[in-house]
Amino acid sequence: MELLGGCYEQVLFGFAIQPGENWSALPDFTHHAHTASLSAVAVNDRYVVTGSKDETIQIYDMKKKVEHGALMQHDGTVTCLEFYGSSHLLSGAEDGLICIWNTKRWECLKSIKAHKGHVTSFSIHPSGKLALSVGTDKTLRTWNLVEGRSAFIKNIKQNAHLVKWSPSGEVYVVVIANKVDIYNLETASISGTIVAEKRISSVKFLTDSILAIAGDEEFVRLFNCESQKCLCEFKAHEKRIKEIYTFEMEGLHILVTASSDGYLKMWSLDLEKINNSPSLLCEVNTKARLTCLAVWHKRGSETKKIPNEATTSSQAHEEEQPLIKKKKIGWAECDKSSEGGGQETLKKGKSAGVQQKKKKIMQKLK
Repeated sequence: MELLGGCYEQVLFGFAIQPGENWSALPDFTHHAHTASLSAVAVNDRYVVTGSKDETIQIYDMKKKVEHGALMQHDGTVTCLEFYGSSHLLSGAEDGLICIWNTKRWECLKSIKAHKGHVTSFSIHPSGKLALSVGTDKTLRTWNLVEGRSAFIKNIKQNAHLVKWSPSGEVYVVVIANKVDIYNLETASISGTIVAEKRISSVKFLTDSILAIAGDEEFVRLFNCESQKCLCEFKAHEKRIKEIYTFEMEGLHILVTASSDGYLKMWSLDLEKINNSPSLLCEVNTKARLTCLAVWHKRGSETKKIPNEATTSSQAHEEEQPLIKKKKIGWAECDKSSEGGGQETLKKGKSAGVQQKKKKIMQKLK
């Protein structure tokens, strides 16, 4: 299991997590992933991808410990990344595009002009047939991924910056500043609203009815989506929380937090005693200004696929070749004796002039 954190300092951190009676997070690697700050990270059973303000998506093969290449389809900061199973990756950016990528050949199967402004967030329905997106054009859009087209557009009064489906796909939430609107899929109407004291930076469903919320303060709060009541709150960090992440492992519900204080922390939640504060499993100080996080761990082979029609009908980039180049990197272990997460940086032959190369590639494709 690998705990991953991206930061303003253009670095991706990796910590090897060793579960047990006393969990530990050992420095595994650091990698100078981009030429600008990291903005998003996503994982599936094999790959880790990172998005950045440098407009690129970097791919890492975690099984082979190889840097797999870069995707250069977007113009503008890559704002959101999400895998659907082992077959597809969706990316969104400030250029207003949502791109669907095939993870076998890493080619762009379809590029959708999703918003007139920036794409700030999207979420794929558990079925893989629908997706929701929000942007700076004050719209919430529903996408039919089977046909690769817009299904519904809802105007909202303000710019939303987060959208998330529940595990069952029967409920979704839209975040605007410090407010979470809870929608019912069947009626497409707001069934409740949760209001926080400060701006919300991250939301994650623990179950269909329990939502974890964090933002520009030190606390994480768990809410009941049906009653909108706070079930539990606990102080997780000394500064604002940038992102939270959740997963289940061997019956444990794990919550991970990343903060501006530089710490990554893993917590164990007991859903049977949800009113109790979670217990801290382990923590590590990256000494960096964290922006995003994820946890990669080996899973059974995933078979989820976005329906074939979604990636074959009206394909905008059928003729494109993958914009990547495989490259071995020295994925070396760090000095385990280093204090406070001090780590040996992986050496990567970073090609100069990413933007120039990108422009040349795009010119050839025109």
